[in-house]
Order: sequence, then C-alpha cells, then structure tokens
Amino acid sequence: MRFWKQLFGPCLFFVCSACADILDKEPIGILDTSSYFKTAQDAEQAVNAAYNALLFNNENNNFYWGLGVIASDEAVVGGDGSRPGLTEFDFLTHTPRTQELNDLWKLNYNGITQCNTVLDKVPLIEMDAAVKSRIVAEAQFLRAYYYFILTQVFGDVPLITRLLPPAELKIPRTPLREVQAQILMDCENAALVLPLSYPATSLGRATKGAALALAAKTKIYQKDWAGALDYIQKIKALGIYKLMPDFRDNFRKNTQNNSESVWEIQHSNLQLGVGNSLNQWWASKKYGGGYGFAEVTKELVDAFETGDPRLKFTVARNRDDYFGVTYFASFSSTQYSPLKYLQSDQEATQKADGDINYTAIRYAEVLLWEAEAQAELNNIPAAKIPLEELRARARAQSTTPATALPPVSATDKAALLTAIRHERQVELAFEMHRFFDIVRWGLAPQYLSNFKVGKHELWPLPQTELDLNPFLVQNPGY
Repeated sequence: MRFWKQLFGPCLFFVCSACADILDKEPIGILDTSSYFKTAQDAEQAVNAAYNALLFNNENNNFYWGLGVIASDEAVVGGDGSRPGLTEFDFLTHTPRTQELNDLWKLNYNGITQCNTVLDKVPLIEMDAAVKSRIVAEAQFLRAYYYFILTQVFGDVPLITRLLPPAELKIPRTPLREVQAQILMDCENAALVLPLSYPATSLGRATKGAALALAAKTKIYQKDWAGALDYIQKIKALGIYKLMPDFRDNFRKNTQNNSESVWEIQHSNLQLGVGNSLNQWWASKKYGGGYGFAEVTKELVDAFETGDPRLKFTVARNRDDYFGVTYFASFSSTQYSPLKYLQSDQEATQKADGDINYTAIRYAEVLLWEAEAQAELNNIPAAKIPLEELRARARAQSTTPATALPPVSATDKAALLTAIRHERQVELAFEMHRFFDIVRWGLAPQYLSNFKVGKHELWPLPQTELDLNPFLVQNPGY
C-alpha cells in the first residue's frame, strides 16, 4: 500500500497557517505540538499530512486547474453554472470575493503550515538520523512547491517559514524575489538529501529530481536562463529520466510513476472520497455523470499539426471512442472534450474518485525548459536537440511518420521560440500550464480578448484575507 493511502489515517493538522479561519481567533481544542512530537511514527504521520493539500479532490476544492486551463485559450468553462467562480475565470471577471481563489490561498497555506510544523518539531525527535533528514527534506520541498503555486498565482505573498501564533501571522506581503530565494534554498537543501526513488510502498514522496526540477522551473520564471540550464543538467545527470515511447502512458492507470514522471501527485489507491475529481469535472455531461467543465476550444484543436497523434490522445472529437462509447459533437458546446486524467466508469471506483495521477512536472517539460533556455540564450543548435527529442517521440506514434512533425528548421531566435512555445501548447495541453505560460511570455493579450495588461497577470488576494490582515495590499486593478 502506498504511503498516500496511509496519508488519510491518523494524520494531524496544526494551527498556525495564514488562513482566514484562524487569523481572527485563538486556537481551541488543538493538540499541543510540543506534547505530540515524540516518536518516529509521529514524524512520518506529520510529513504524510503535508502532502494532503496537493490533491485535486472534492474535499480540497483545489481549483488550480481552473486558472491554468479555463482562464487560458485551451478551454471554455462549460458545465452547468454551479461554479460561478469558474465562469469568472473563463471571462476574466473574477474578483477578490471569488470563492475558488480564497480556497486556493487557504489550501496552500495549510500545506505550508504542515511543512513548518515538520521543520520545527521533527528535528527535536530522537530517531534514525537518515529517516529524520529525509522527512525534513520532504517538508522543505513541499513548502517550496506550495510557495511556488502561491507566487505563480498571486505574486508577492507573506513568507512564513516557522510556526507562529495567529497574532503574528498578520504580516505584509514578501517581495516575489525573496519568496523565490526561499523556494530555491528549500529545493537546494532538499535535493542534497532526498533519494532518487523510493520502493513501491512509498511511491509519490518527493525525490531529488523533483527538487531540482522545481528549482529549474523557478529559474525559468525568473528568466534566469543560465541558472535554469544548470539545474536541468543536474536533472539529466541523474540518469533516471527519459521519455516514455508511448505518450499515452503518462495518463494511464497502469503506467503511472514511470520514467517520464519527475513530480507526480498521487491519486491511485487512495481511500474513497479523496481520488482525482478531475475525472468528474472534465468528463462530458453526456457521459456517466460528468460535469462537463473545461470544454476544449477549436483554437487548441487547430494548434496541432497535421498527423500529430497527440491530438487524438488529448481531445475527444466527433465519432471518436470515448471510454467505450461513441463521442458525438453534441457532447460539448465546443464539439470537443478533454481526455487527459479521465478514465472509464468501469475503471474508476466512482466518478469523483478517479485514480489517474496528476504529473505536475514531466521530463517532457524539462526538455522544453532546456529548449526555451537555450533559445533565449541564442544557442540555436543546442535548443533544437531537446525540441527534436519530443517531436521524434510524437512522430513515431503518427500514422504518417515519414511526413508528420518534421524537425524544426528555424535558424533565428524568434522563430525558434515560436516553435518551442507551440510545442509546449500541444505537448502539455490540459496539464495546467497554458495560462501561466502565455502570461510569462507576455503573450496573453494575443490569445485572450478580455485580458487587461497590468491587471490580469496576477490574481486578486482574497477579500477575506485583506479584511483580517490590515498589512496586506491588493494587486493592481482589483
């Protein structure tokens, strides 16, 4: 049994997050952490709990995907109107009172609180030194990941790196560069300790490769191209990652945690009620109780080159097989539906409890970072090598490999960057990257008609947090 299944057993959560529900009251009936942390088992349970906020389940209300997918040009909201916040994401009419943003803020700070609990308390436990170091490193990586998500969405956010009483949580936002410096330091420290892999009983725990990859992604967002390449070379030097020959194996139940997986959020073998709810949110309303949110745009379909097999692995179109039934254009308002992270009703225990994992960082993306960084440094031949590795994988799965997806022939920086950005769009479609990509490239107004420069690059801080913390200042335009 993987440790993720154990995660929802006797795990403990502690007060001290920056969440709205604890800023305005003293903790009541909360277990004293100083009396709890005594044994190695306590330490394991505490770090297991630190993974909880990663999950895309109905308990977490984790609508990060709404920002990465629905707010982008990949999808329109679809659905039945039951989540007005998702409609606001689609039309970029969201406000500080949009519930999904409040949920996202609280969820990630809850994760940070649990990490800080581990980092404050576990070093004091008398236990095996190697196990202790690994648990501390896991918490460092997870804290870095939660802060990366927060900065990606909100920009400057309060940086809290130790347990604090509620009154001391009312602090100003920390400048983005300082938060990123903490992310990089946590990743570096974690990478020194974390193993390359784990036995089957512990699949899903943070690894050395995951820590290096998050550091590389942070450098990409800083536009520190040379720094990103340094981390990418360290990842490749580990010698454990490679593209799967079959692109689809990244999204199948029985081929998860494979050689292409760098950081994979586990939904397999979890207890009932905490599986991957994307299986219900994204499935067509015409198929077994799906909600039909995030319907694929024609613009995304048209972005795939002729003969690119990734289209049929990513998008359901008229007359396609759709998990054992025939898909018709009427299944979606756009005539298209997503396929990634979905599975048949025969395979999933319940519609809302899918067990297809979300791979937050695939090796394919590491190669695309490498291509982008090399191109930005005007190293044209070096940039083409990882780009061609990806296209060759797709070409080999095409029904017309002799003519499909020819090697990119661009000889100048601008044209090559366009090709790399196109490759990210089709390779990583519906993997929650697109909105953030077009924003960091400065191209969002080109693809999103409602996008306002100077406002929509960031999302508003929740009004609840502003009401409770007088030191917080709202993002521009809200």
